[in-house]
Amino acid sequence: MTACRLCLALAGAALLGGLAGACQPKAAAPAPVAAATPAPVAVAPDGPGCGPRIARTQAVVDSDVATGNLNQPVGARFSADLARASAACAAGREGEALSLLAAAKARFGYP
Repeated sequence: MTACRLCLALAGAALLGGLAGACQPKAAAPAPVAAATPAPVAVAPDGPGCGPRIARTQAVVDSDVATGNLNQPVGARFSADLARASAACAAGREGEALSLLAAAKARFGYP
């Protein structure tokens, strides 16, 4: 019977040791990392007509390049297409400007 008491005492001690280990404080969680803030982008103008529509698209392209969602060479080509649309708009050829804008957006996969 003494051997059984010894076995029970050892088993109880092991159980208490395991439970005591569970109550020990754990290492502190790492501090959250602050998200990188994207580069500020100018607010695109509102209003009707081809000028504001082209400017809003250019603002989206600039933002996408700044955040890395669009690489710089593709952004430069897209901006060149938008510059042609803007020139047509400034010359009073709104239909042509909107057509050039639509073609550029389709070429680069923008809705």
